[in-house]
Formats: sequence, structure tokens, C-alpha cells
Amino acid sequence: MLTLNKTDLIPASFILSGVPGLEDTQLWISFPFCSMYVVAMVGNCGLLYFIHYEDALHKPMYYFLAMLSFTDIVMCSSTIPKALCIFWFHLRDIGFDECLVQMFFIHTFTGMESGVLMLMALDRYVAICYPLRYSTILTNPLIAKAGLATFLRGVLLIIPFTFLTKRLPYCRGNILPHTYCDHMSVAKLSCGNVKVNAIYGLMVALLIGGFDILCITASYTMILRAVVSLSSADARQKAFNTCSAHICAIVFSYTPAFFSFFSHRFGEHTIPPSCHIIVANIYLLLPPTMNPIVYGVKTKQIRDCVIRILSGSKDTKSYSM
Repeated sequence: MLTLNKTDLIPASFILSGVPGLEDTQLWISFPFCSMYVVAMVGNCGLLYFIHYEDALHKPMYYFLAMLSFTDIVMCSSTIPKALCIFWFHLRDIGFDECLVQMFFIHTFTGMESGVLMLMALDRYVAICYPLRYSTILTNPLIAKAGLATFLRGVLLIIPFTFLTKRLPYCRGNILPHTYCDHMSVAKLSCGNVKVNAIYGLMVALLIGGFDILCITASYTMILRAVVSLSSADARQKAFNTCSAHICAIVFSYTPAFFSFFSHRFGEHTIPPSCHIIVANIYLLLPPTMNPIVYGVKTKQIRDCVIRILSGSKDTKSYSM
């Protein structure tokens, strides 16, 4: 039963329904979700461990990768454990304030994911176009400031979501057709005017996603021009190889994000709600799962580090930091 504050019409809790229309198969849906979550946690925690303890990975590229891994851990941990509780134990209740906290973490760290991918594109641009000045341009203080700025950008732009959502009166029930608290999914339960929420959400998407995609496109345009101008085929191949893992990370991150964004606005009546919910979860789960696999496979330094540590090689460098 919906418990309302008589003054503000704020529900005490929401009920997350999971995947609408697939209630009978949610147990089966949970297994790939759980498997991907385990892979994401093991892979990203492993990357953080290797980058922290292996001297050979104390370079700008791997510091940005560590930021990406940390972001991925928080991003998927904000949603998947609760989704599994819904699928396995039917624990569907989530407190109103808890819902706002979850919303804040999800949107903040999805924004940070995009920002870190943008920073990694700039890192590849400097590495390829200015290789002799790479270490002097991307110093540790600059990397730390860039990471902090990316985090603060997400926090400052997402904080208004919580206030805009909390001010709304909720009189359309408390059943949320989702596995987590998404901003507009919560706002649609309100009987108030959500136009400000919708406009601000679109502005944030453009300020974060639009700006980051523009920077990534500009970086790779200049990288492509620099690589094409190289006279040696081996040099061109090596340059492309240094970017391949990052390009894969961009594809895994932005493809489900674009599908989710455009389907919500242009395919709301043609795409089943269950498809929206599954893609929304994949959007938060696929990048954390695939990023450590891609970087582990395509980055020779990480492969060598993993092999040395797992084999207990005596040639491994000192693990002091």
C-alpha cells in the first residue's frame, strides 16, 4: 500500500517490478546478469590490483584505465545487486531516499564513464601525435586534476536531479516498472509537471555525452590524420593497435546508451517495455564486463603482468608504489 506524506505526497518507498512482462522468466534472466557482474567485479578489481602493484603499469594510460575500472565497479554495483534481489528473493521495496541515492550514483558514474573515455581519447591523441612529449604533457598532477574535474562535473550536474525529483508530488502509485531508480522513470510516477525534469535531463545528456563525443571524435580525427601520414606500414599498424582497446570500450559503452536514449524518445510505443529495461541494464553492465577483457587481451603490458603474477615468476618487478 502506498504510504504518502499528506503535505508533500512523497511515498515512503517504491516497489521495483523488475522486467515488466517477463516476470515468469526473471529467474533465468538473472543468471547472465549475475555471471556478467561477477566477471565485471573480478576483472576490474584485478586491473586495479595489477595497476597498483606493477611498476611497468605506472603510466598515464593505465592511470586512466584505473579510473575507468573504478567507475565501472561503482556503476554496476549501484544496480545489479538490487536487481538480483528482485529476481531471486522478490525484495522489491526501495525507500524513497534510498531510491534518490541510487539515482545519484547511477547518473553520476555513467557521466564519469563517458568523461574517462574522453580523457583516454585525449591520452591516445597525445601519445600518437606528440610521443616525445607524452610524459611531460600528461604528468601525474594533471591526470589527477583531470580525473577530479570529471568526477566533480558529474556530481554538480547530477545533484539537481535529486532535488527536482524530490519536489514532485507522487499520486500515481509507487510501482516503478524498472530494476533500478532511473530519473525519468521515477518522475513519470508524479502527477506534477515534469517538464523541467525532462528538459534538464536532456541538457545534462548534451553537456556530458555530447561534449565527450565531440572531444572523442576530434581526437580520433587528428589521430587518423597523423597515422595516415606515417610512411611505415608497421608504424601505422602499431599506432592503430594502441587505440584498438579504447575504440572497443567506446563501442561497448555508447552503443547501448544510444539505443536506450533514442528508443525512449522515438520508440516508446513500438519497442516493448521489457526490451527497454533489459537494454538499460546492459547499458550499465556491458562496459564493466567487457572493458577488463578487452584491455587484458589487447594490451601486451597487462597480459605480461598477469602471466608473471599468476605464474609466480621470479623476474617480476618490485611491487612497491
